[in-house]
Amino acid sequence: GYYADRWKNQLTANNSPTKAYFDTSDQDPFCMYNYLLDITTWNKSIRRGFIKVKITDYAGNTVESEMNSEASTFQQYKRVKILTAFHEDMEKIAKISLTFSTKTLIGPKHKLRILQMNLKSLNNPER
Repeated sequence: GYYADRWKNQLTANNSPTKAYFDTSDQDPFCMYNYLLDITTWNKSIRRGFIKVKITDYAGNTVESEMNSEASTFQQYKRVKILTAFHEDMEKIAKISLTFSTKTLIGPKHKLRILQMNLKSLNNPER
């Protein structure tokens, strides 16, 4: 990454046109760590809702993702990719927890059955 006050010199060193995108948050140190959640669901009927991801490292430190503003649609045996963002980066993940929510106060509660799941760091793709 680049410090915000020095990004221009770093990115335009070769005099080539450069686009810069910064992931920021309202918490110190202001950066977000992005992961791609790739899941395949097992439910027979279609589910529509939001997923929150919580990851825990081997030392017991836990960080929870920000909830996406758009609901995802989950169909049986269809892969869904969701971009998740965390305020901290976990190097060695010991546990991944998912919470599914429809954000409705009335009506039945639904479960989302996961057949397959992959969580990949976009900031550190070698992990």
